[in-house]
Amino acid sequence: MKKALMRVAMVGLLGLVLARPHAALAEVDEDGDHDRARDLYEHGEIKSLSKIMSVVRAQVPGDIVAVDFIRIDDTWVYRFQVVASDGRRRIVDVDAGAGAVMHGKRGD
Repeated sequence: MKKALMRVAMVGLLGLVLARPHAALAEVDEDGDHDRARDLYEHGEIKSLSKIMSVVRAQVPGDIVAVDFIRIDDTWVYRFQVVASDGRRRIVDVDAGAGAVMHGKRGD
C-alpha cells in the first residue's frame, strides 16, 4: 500500500514538473505571434516557417539563433538572427508571404 501511494505521488510530481515549462512558455508569448502566424498560414497569406527557414539557410551561412514575426508596413516579416562561423550576428528579414529575403529593405 505504501509503495502504491508513493508511485501515485511520484507520478503527480512528475506531471507538475513536466507541465511547468509549457505554462512558462504560454506566459512568455503574450502577443500571440504563434497563433497569429498559424492563422495567416492556414488562410494562405504566409509561407510556412520551415519553408522560410530553408530559404534563409540556403542564402545566409550560419546558425539561426532567433526568429521574430513582425509587421513592416503592410508586410508580414520573419526576422532571423543568424550567427556566422566568425561569430558575427546578422539580421535577415524575409517576406513571409512571398518567402523571399528582403534585400535592401532591412533584410541585407
